[in-house]
Amino acid sequence: MRWQGQELGVADAAALPGLEQLNGLVRSVTTPEFADVTFHEVMCKSALNHVPGASAMPFDWTINPYRGCSHACAYCFARGTHEYLELDAGRDFDSQIIVKINVADVLEKELRRGSWMHDAVMLGTNTDPYQRAEGRYRLMPGIISALTESGTPFSLLTKGTLLRRDLPLLRDAAASVSVSIAMSIAVFDDALQKLIEPGTPSTAARLDTVRAASEAGFRVTVFLMPVLPHLTDSIPALDEALARIRAAGAVRVVFGALHLRPGAKQWFMEWLRRERPELVSSYLGLYPGASATAPKAYREWLSKRVRPLLRVHGLDGRAEDDAPRRSSVAGLAARTTPQFVTTSRGREAQSAVRLF
Repeated sequence: MRWQGQELGVADAAALPGLEQLNGLVRSVTTPEFADVTFHEVMCKSALNHVPGASAMPFDWTINPYRGCSHACAYCFARGTHEYLELDAGRDFDSQIIVKINVADVLEKELRRGSWMHDAVMLGTNTDPYQRAEGRYRLMPGIISALTESGTPFSLLTKGTLLRRDLPLLRDAAASVSVSIAMSIAVFDDALQKLIEPGTPSTAARLDTVRAASEAGFRVTVFLMPVLPHLTDSIPALDEALARIRAAGAVRVVFGALHLRPGAKQWFMEWLRRERPELVSSYLGLYPGASATAPKAYREWLSKRVRPLLRVHGLDGRAEDDAPRRSSVAGLAARTTPQFVTTSRGREAQSAVRLF
């Protein structure tokens, strides 16, 4: 094991570009258990991230205990965020992981402020809180406890099977506040999954996690996203995916076509040229120039293909395009019912946003 000690606020001439003055950098760590991955441990100043009003995201607050993600999904929309640190959106995003080691303590202080309105908080909207690093750093139990003790409802979206470790804690939390769990599963072909998401748990392992969360009492949503044109959008592929999702005990599916934002687009197209060169021209036609979203005609075609299959398999569901682009807490609450509302604090949580 190799440890590189770092002093806070002192430039390191040997540091990676963009990390010379990384605010709050404590040390950078490499270890044999995480081959080719470097963890950059930082002391963060804030834990709650307020989503700008102009954002298309239908929620207001997020927590991201990590930046970068060893899941290494070729299509990950968050890749561009690594460029803020002057790291690249490709290999660096997969292997240079920023770890906010004091995030739970900072969050606890922020939630105690009199100005905090107990709005719903979303985790997993940028990088995965249950990526492999969580097995080492165990940041999520502290985050869950802080949210629960403050009476703050929250939602989790993950590809990580480490979620199972925290199911007892999440079940206890759900007795006090609204807790939603969603699992992201995009690829149900094992060979393709290993090529395009090499750092993720297998599809079967994620479905087992859905089953465990369902058996723990949660109404689990599966994000069937992104659907990859010409790779996972055939009727047999979608039918198999929905059948396995239903068998695992999930009750709801959110589906949507691939997004290729700046950073992600370049990296994904490199992957496509290497692994599926015969599809490059088709993707250039679907995502020309700076376009990040599939054409409306394709998205409508996909929706018409998926909706009948949802009914066949007895699943509730919606397309990503059906989501409200921006909604008030009260407006969303009027159309949703939180889970596990059993205490006075839980009853207060009925005004919470329910994304999943």
